[in-house]
Amino acid sequence: MNRKSREFQVSFDALDPKALSTFWRDALGYVHPGPPGVEVPEGTDPLDVWDEFLERAGVPEDQRNTRSALEDPDGEGPRIFFQQVPEDKIAKNRVHLDLRAAPGLVGDERMAALEAECDRLVALGAKRIQRFEPEQPLSLGFIVMNDPEGNEFCLD
Repeated sequence: MNRKSREFQVSFDALDPKALSTFWRDALGYVHPGPPGVEVPEGTDPLDVWDEFLERAGVPEDQRNTRSALEDPDGEGPRIFFQQVPEDKIAKNRVHLDLRAAPGLVGDERMAALEAECDRLVALGAKRIQRFEPEQPLSLGFIVMNDPEGNEFCLD
């Protein structure tokens, strides 16, 4: 039986979809897509184009930050969707992202690459939680972090 794999998107619940998607855009090197059927001029922030699009569509201002999305500019990674929810995050994630910040590296070189990426993400608004040292043969070492809304993720 020949089964085709499925495309999927990763969805985040968020208090502020625009802000959280902007953090993940910068963390992953993804992009905000423009509105459907609208050409985003070179050098223009797609979020500004969305604001104009939603205003022209008559979407009330208090509903313009209820969702946001990101796409891999290379078309390889999954789409990421952010949807507004009224409640704060109250428990540990059951699913989380692992950012592959040091593929192929081991030992001190790997941990230095993870630390450098951790510093970059903290400057974007993430919070460092805990560093786990390499424990051969099962772990090469990783760093646990939180995004600006408290969602856990790992630098791997």
